[in-house]
Amino acid sequence: RQMCIRDRTGLSIRNFRNLAEQELDLPAEGVAIVGENAQGKTNLLEAVYYLETFRSFRGSRDHRLVAFGEDFFRLAGTLEGKSPEDGVRVAAAFQTRGKRKKVTVNDEEPERLGDALGCLAAVVFSPADVGLVSEGPGARRRFLDIVLSLNVRGYLGALQQFRQVLSQRNAALKDARGLGTVEVWDQGLIEGGSRVVEERALWVEKWNESFSAYYKGISGVRIGRMEYQPGFALNGASSRADIAEAFRSALLDAREREARLGSTVVGPQRDDLLLTVAEGEEGRDLREYGSGGQRRTAALALRLTEAATVRDARNQEPVILMDDVFAELDSGRSERILALMEEEETGQVILTVPKESDIRLRRDSIPRWRIREGALEW
Repeated sequence: RQMCIRDRTGLSIRNFRNLAEQELDLPAEGVAIVGENAQGKTNLLEAVYYLETFRSFRGSRDHRLVAFGEDFFRLAGTLEGKSPEDGVRVAAAFQTRGKRKKVTVNDEEPERLGDALGCLAAVVFSPADVGLVSEGPGARRRFLDIVLSLNVRGYLGALQQFRQVLSQRNAALKDARGLGTVEVWDQGLIEGGSRVVEERALWVEKWNESFSAYYKGISGVRIGRMEYQPGFALNGASSRADIAEAFRSALLDAREREARLGSTVVGPQRDDLLLTVAEGEEGRDLREYGSGGQRRTAALALRLTEAATVRDARNQEPVILMDDVFAELDSGRSERILALMEEEETGQVILTVPKESDIRLRRDSIPRWRIREGALEW
């Protein structure tokens, strides 16, 4: 699908961050948004991506997205397909009073917010992505959870079940009077948790070679690897039933430690995604030992793998949102990722740059729009 923006086929923005109230018709081939800092370039990408996940990719709470002095924001986008029936219109609004969020798809409100996720098929590339590599395991778990929630049917429900039961089980562990009820929560924890572990493991196994190829393509020399590190010993288990049994066994073994610490100490909440670069016959942990360039390379390779996942799962080209991603890359890495992006034949690309000379992707074909104080001009 191609994203357009106009009254009935486009992106409509109202009271979002510093962006002016406007309706936009984004060119099919994409567009470069040129503007100085603090003019709203990243805010525009954030508005587009909000219609994919209904949350800020920068981690901001919804009330922080409302323009100063206003009490609500509203976004609406229409994705045009090859025929009218292929199109979809997504809208999202948030009102500060009562903290109410409303989402509609084709003018109908879904039963659950999760049912509306992933309509846009968008992937964000940002300089902040280096945190996927340099930060703790939680950053990589979030990455896995977002990719899988958007592209694997049933994953979000399993994750929500696991998180809810985990919270209740931890509450029982913290309360000495509730220790006798801890086992009550085990079955629900195992059911949701084993599905989460299974899907994470399958994704890493399926896409590790792609990640390695992207890493080498960007670095020009070395090979990167992804390795799933579950929060309990799988002992060779790969089916969901076997994973569930391994989880159950790990919980039994951890009973005394959990009672002492007042927390669930085994499970997918302790998972990690190990990212390494080949160093001789061994892999070097990029979080601990990677250079700045190697970490940025791994982050870009993760995003390219995410885009490939979208293509595979949804049979459509994702909208690529690139937020000044070449600013911190050396010229060699920049040129190689540009070549990779062109080889991938990515669909619509919306990229932001401080000045026109920074435009490198689709240099001759992509239109240039300017942004000033949140308003776009072309």
